[in-house]
Amino acid sequence: MKTVIRAFFRTLRLVLGPFMLLKERLTRPRGVQRAPAAQAAVDAQCQNLALYQFSTCPFCIKVRQEMHRLSLPIEQRDAQHHSGHRDALLQGSGATQVPCLKITDNQGQTQWLQDSNAIVAYLQERFAPAAA
Repeated sequence: MKTVIRAFFRTLRLVLGPFMLLKERLTRPRGVQRAPAAQAAVDAQCQNLALYQFSTCPFCIKVRQEMHRLSLPIEQRDAQHHSGHRDALLQGSGATQVPCLKITDNQGQTQWLQDSNAIVAYLQERFAPAAA
């Protein structure tokens, strides 16, 4: 029974996945425009961030949309098809739950932030432009 359920969801992902990716592409928000110096500072801060994700996970799509809206060049690591990334996620966070944001500070300390709502809130707090 377990293999039948897995096969069903695998087939569902194969069928719905391309439509989810198309919807993500068509509804992608416009990125914020920053001055070149400000964007360079944001780009430098994003070097210490990595998003572990699955391409067709709806929660991962939500986080990627916010990254695009905030013009954040955060490295995206595919934990579904890349066993090295999946192993690093499991070792670092203790689970293979995605999305998961790996945050490394200047001292080399690493924090793993799970849950799409928490990740979006963190990105907005840290990178949203100040209201004029």
